[in-house]
Amino acid sequence: MEKESTSNFVHQAVMLDEVMHVVDRVPAGVFIDATVGGGGHSEAILSRRQDLKVFALDRDSLAINSATANLKEFSERIQFFHASFSSMEEILNRENVSSISGFLFDLGVSSPQLDIRERGFSYRAEGPLDMRMDTSQTKTARELINNLSYSELREIINKNSDERFAARIAASIVDHRPLQNTLELAELIKKAIPAAARRKGGHPAKRTFQALRMAVNDEIEELHTGLSSAVSRLMPNGCGVVISYHSGEDRVVKQLFRDVVTGGCRCPQKLPCVCGAISKARLLHSGTSASDEEISINRRSKSARLRVVEMT
Repeated sequence: MEKESTSNFVHQAVMLDEVMHVVDRVPAGVFIDATVGGGGHSEAILSRRQDLKVFALDRDSLAINSATANLKEFSERIQFFHASFSSMEEILNRENVSSISGFLFDLGVSSPQLDIRERGFSYRAEGPLDMRMDTSQTKTARELINNLSYSELREIINKNSDERFAARIAASIVDHRPLQNTLELAELIKKAIPAAARRKGGHPAKRTFQALRMAVNDEIEELHTGLSSAVSRLMPNGCGVVISYHSGEDRVVKQLFRDVVTGGCRCPQKLPCVCGAISKARLLHSGTSASDEEISINRRSKSARLRVVEMT
């Protein structure tokens, strides 16, 4: 694994006040920060709650290195794991943790990852077609872009970003490959989208880059597996917190939390339950947005949606 500097990973914690209001409610025990990043949320949690121990996960080694350096004063109450969401069950079993006080998933790509052009996440700077959260994995965006079929690319772009011009973009990629770098891809996407549509909705390549990043990192599958494991370990009165940034990942969170709250009831809505399902939790937040004040300071928080479940 290549050595990475920790000095570049400065990440502003999103919706920190809202998260801490939830942390104040949880019982003592182990709290999982599933996306530790630069350690902003974990630092606040450890500073506020002396009775919590944090398990800090991240699949990005740069984030783990940075958080380890930033949070060294809390070394006795925090453990770091260079791991993906799907490793959570294995980690908890290995550490003999049968139940947890709470968890936090702050999803999506972080500002430091976007700022490092060599990571290939940004459509505004030239870099390799990489997009790997974990640089030790082999699958890259370049591999997908230059090898998948038209129908496979169209499906990825449409499913992961709701891009209405997915077919045009996929066709253009196939017609012009092999592609070599991020700016080449971004310009190709821009030309594939009608001029009228390019004038609104932000950068025309934003949604396609998101879709490819999600495919490279298997983000939806990872989220479902890891979130299911975390929810299943919550102790009574424990809370699960998820901050999502787009509809694809938010749908996963919404459905999983709904199943926990309803006990998996599939009876028609607005009619009495007759299937015998038993509710296991209640919702504290169901899609709360960041405040106008926070958005003015941190633009990344504009698309953030907070969902919180509390076990009964």
